Amino acid sequence: MEKAGKLALVFPGQGCQFVGMGADLYESFPEAREVYDQADEILGFSLTQLCFTGPAEALNDTANTQPAIYTTTMALWRALAPRLEELRPQIAFAAGHSLGEFVALTVAGALRFEDGLRVVRVRGEAMRDAVADSPGGMAAIIGLSDEQVAEVIAEAGGAEAGIWAANYNSPGQVVIAGRKEALERALAIAKEHKAKRAIPLAVSVPCHTPLMATAAERLAQVLEQVPWQQPWVPVVCNAEAAPLREPAAIKQALLRQLTSPVRWVESVQAMVQGGVGKVLEVGPKAVVSGLIRRIGGLRLYSVTDAAGVEALDAKELAE
Repeated sequence: MEKAGKLALVFPGQGCQFVGMGADLYESFPEAREVYDQADEILGFSLTQLCFTGPAEALNDTANTQPAIYTTTMALWRALAPRLEELRPQIAFAAGHSLGEFVALTVAGALRFEDGLRVVRVRGEAMRDAVADSPGGMAAIIGLSDEQVAEVIAEAGGAEAGIWAANYNSPGQVVIAGRKEALERALAIAKEHKAKRAIPLAVSVPCHTPLMATAAERLAQVLEQVPWQQPWVPVVCNAEAAPLREPAAIKQALLRQLTSPVRWVESVQAMVQGGVGKVLEVGPKAVVSGLIRRIGGLRLYSVTDAAGVEALDAKELAE
């Protein structure tokens, strides 16, 4: 198969949520409606209503954000999948950014939807509870190199102060995370270092840092309680920046993902080295395709809503 013929499926994580997401899907596709209805039944409250009408404050609580994004993205995928059936032999990898990795694993058949939903709900609750007594968050630094961001972190006090690099998203974009005071200090220092932008993100916890250690312990328990299968396509995991297929290795990578950085640039590079020339992002907003554009060298497509499902040209993807 020619390099340009290989396709990767990618899925966004926290930060792509918004009030109203998925409402058009629910009205347009029975497959999507079934996903939302099943989620409401499993969780015991109307996640559907939270997605469609908010309030935003509740939607942005990570314990709700994670199942909301997971469910909306899976609703999109269920509506889209029949249109991509003929392309399945061309799909070389799946990958998701942070939370999106659980969607990738579900799409790839490693997890059932209902099990993945329970896992991400516990993950969100555990991450929120891990820092309940010590507020924290995340922020994007744009326009500095990885090395310059490392200097910013060091000047802000580093691990001792509770601040780390959390996501290596694209050349010139690194997300940092940590305790509130250290994060604010780092943002000020980044501006002194001439960062183009240094902005807090709509994430209520410091993901992908050692502050998530207790959350990883709770996640480990729930990961062992659900059945796993070998995925039909390799999933490139954030913590390893490498394709995995064995359930035991995938579970360990999901635990490491909570406390170590998302290696997104390296993950994309691994897919390119595996022959990928095209990427399709599926999620409430096109986030990771924008990051991949900065890495370069790939044809990018995205589907974010009902209109996008209808408009996607599978023949164009196949070329």
